[in-house]
Amino acid sequence: MGDVFKALAHPVRRDVLRVLRDGPSSAGALADRFPVSKPTMSGHFATLKEAGLIVAERHGTTILYRLNASVADEAIAWLMDLAGRDSGKDAGE
Repeated sequence: MGDVFKALAHPVRRDVLRVLRDGPSSAGALADRFPVSKPTMSGHFATLKEAGLIVAERHGTTILYRLNASVADEAIAWLMDLAGRDSGKDAGE
């Protein structure tokens, strides 16, 4: 889970995930959306892949990235569970 939160710590990576909610996109199309260099974007893609948040599929010379919703859902569920426990403690329980 630590890799997931590391990946989510950077705003560009969070924005990449938002874009991929709408469907797969090529590495080039994603990189063109952000004001950073292609090598920097490649590093962001690597971090997201290592965390399991995105999946890369090669089609010829094109790499398509898609959101791995199951990992994202697991992180959200963990946060919701954590928030539920914390809110009970805050309420004096």
